[in-house]
Amino acid sequence: LLSLSCIFQMDTTPESYLNLFPLDAIVYLTPDSQNVLEDIDPSKVYVLGGLVDESIHKKLTLHRAEEQSLQTARLPIREYMVKAVNTKNYHSETLAINQVFDVLSTYYETQSWPAALKAGVSTGKGYVLPDAVK
Repeated sequence: LLSLSCIFQMDTTPESYLNLFPLDAIVYLTPDSQNVLEDIDPSKVYVLGGLVDESIHKKLTLHRAEEQSLQTARLPIREYMVKAVNTKNYHSETLAINQVFDVLSTYYETQSWPAALKAGVSTGKGYVLPDAVK
């Protein structure tokens, strides 16, 4: 649970976000969403959809959000970054929770998606900013 209006202060609670906020204020961030996060709305609550394991379960967080009737969005990785040529032909838009947090907090401070994505998307994900491709 992330409230960007208090970017460096976090509260934890065992209570579900579904009980704490109106459903129309919650945006579940998932790499499988069709909706692109274009800007951060301070009136919204962003849920960082994530799993604490090493495997990737395609569309699990999207299905969870849909089951809860929540809005979804994904980071604009495809819109601002390009696939880097790499020996493994590996490209993933699935980020760790701390990487998503880095992207969101950098965007909130800079209002620049390229700066934010550079801060949070490691080159190991197979994506780079266009100016990094030479």
